[in-house]
Amino acid sequence: MKATTRGLAVASVLSISLVAATPTQAAPSVSSVAPAHVSADVQAATAMLSTWPVLRQGSNSVWPPVTVRSLQYLLNAHGARLTVDGIFGPATDAATRAFQRSKGLAVDGVVGPATWSSAIVTVRRGSTGPAVRAVQDQINHRNLRGSNYLVVDGIFGPRTEAPIIGFQTAMAAQMPFAVDGIVGPNTWKALVIGYLAG
Repeated sequence: MKATTRGLAVASVLSISLVAATPTQAAPSVSSVAPAHVSADVQAATAMLSTWPVLRQGSNSVWPPVTVRSLQYLLNAHGARLTVDGIFGPATDAATRAFQRSKGLAVDGVVGPATWSSAIVTVRRGSTGPAVRAVQDQINHRNLRGSNYLVVDGIFGPRTEAPIIGFQTAMAAQMPFAVDGIVGPNTWKALVIGYLAG
């Protein structure tokens, strides 16, 4: 999904932050936005965060491969052993169905809001594992300068935290958004839907 015109301008904040960023005071979460008191731009941006991508076996060409890779990493964080290749093939379908079964969700192989919400893993500085790899892969997907790529090593250290804070800062320029370096539900959703991706 392409960034909004305003998002492209704000995305330079993210690019700069790949070198360094410092935490700022946390803004309210997206869910606290009161439509009667926000601009049309903020309402549109907030509405964009109200849905998750819908993925299923086969072509998911409306979404970039990084979206499917994020799903694969997250399924691996829950015990799957997928090759992370950005292709939603039979192995990813089987892992999705197994995950859905384990969480008491509809077992249909379709990754929609309920499956995404159950699959995300909150990560922060000090976290390790496949969910961190998904975050690092998403940040690399947004690296506008083409340098300072993160090593996708599954270790959430300062080099991963800095661009996350930069991403959250860019989001906060468009809507109320927490800038805390923690990849929780709202940050995951913004990453997965491709917000601020070029």
